[in-house]
Amino acid sequence: MMVDGRPYRTIRVNDDGWSVEIIDQTRLPHRFETVTLRRPEEAAHAIKAMLVRGAPLIGATAAYGLCLALREDASDEAIDRAHALLAGTRPTAVNLRWALDRARAALRNRPRGERVEAAYACTAAICEEDVAINQAIGRHGLALLEGIAARKPAGEPVNVLTHCNAGWLATVDWGTATAPIYMAHDRGIPVHVWVDETRPRNQGASLTAWELGHHGVDHTVVADNVGGHLMQHGMVDLCIVGTDRTTADGDVANKIGTYLKALAAKDNGVPFYVALPSPTIDWTLRDGLAEIPIEQRDATELTHVSGRGEDGAIRTVVVTPEGSRAANYAFDVTPARLVTGLITERGIAPASREGLARLFPDRAGTADR
Repeated sequence: MMVDGRPYRTIRVNDDGWSVEIIDQTRLPHRFETVTLRRPEEAAHAIKAMLVRGAPLIGATAAYGLCLALREDASDEAIDRAHALLAGTRPTAVNLRWALDRARAALRNRPRGERVEAAYACTAAICEEDVAINQAIGRHGLALLEGIAARKPAGEPVNVLTHCNAGWLATVDWGTATAPIYMAHDRGIPVHVWVDETRPRNQGASLTAWELGHHGVDHTVVADNVGGHLMQHGMVDLCIVGTDRTTADGDVANKIGTYLKALAAKDNGVPFYVALPSPTIDWTLRDGLAEIPIEQRDATELTHVSGRGEDGAIRTVVVTPEGSRAANYAFDVTPARLVTGLITERGIAPASREGLARLFPDRAGTADR
């Protein structure tokens, strides 16, 4: 996607052919800065400290972290150590382990001298596949927006509510929930996006709004609790969110607050869609509430907030009383019964085992093992 007229991806190999450049998303929206990763520990830190975030991008970064580890030591033992280091950074997003397992499998039974090149080739393939998946999600989701636009008076925008950041900053490019929005915008369909601020890390206000603005998409940032009000007054045509892990039965784990949006959508008859790249389907799980691990992050994300002062300086301030405890649950689970449909790279499926199995018969068998 574009940043000030220049095309960018969230992660790439530098011109030296081995070090990895990422966008430091903790600096957005006030500063656009890149960081170069040269060691696996730096890749692990980038994931854990959320310089990169979003399930697809986390997976790509972890795979590149394995590449960097192999440059130091290409032994089986070193591969396993790097795998464990990187897999332990974030527990909820299934793409992390999927990408690491895929990269490790590509290296097994290879001579050590071939492993570095094979790791980079595998990771490049993971990245290109992510872009292709997101483009396909965009095409399938575009049909939903086109249908709504056709039923509205000419020139009236399609109003989409989204939560957190499931944009190109959360993937290698295009995004998941935003891909249909970008494609509709690029085709001249009037689109307006209600952007949840998404406390406590404000990924909506700081990331989704930033990238939509740079692409020229009309949008409005709202407090997290405004969504229900907007739906009650007919100001939302559909919701599209992303997902960090989805069970074989269609339960969806996404950023905290997603479940509340789904409840409001159900009560007001607003379609609630989840943009779902297939690597985020965990075919080994059925009951999302019981089986998906929910990450609890550092309480300072909730008690402190950063922003730009009138003098242009970035400051962090405390917003809670001294001595008050804070609990920072990072994700919640939306039951499949509240999801209108799952927008995948192979089409739109009902949020059910049967619906997913029809689109992915080649993978659904793992759900029964």
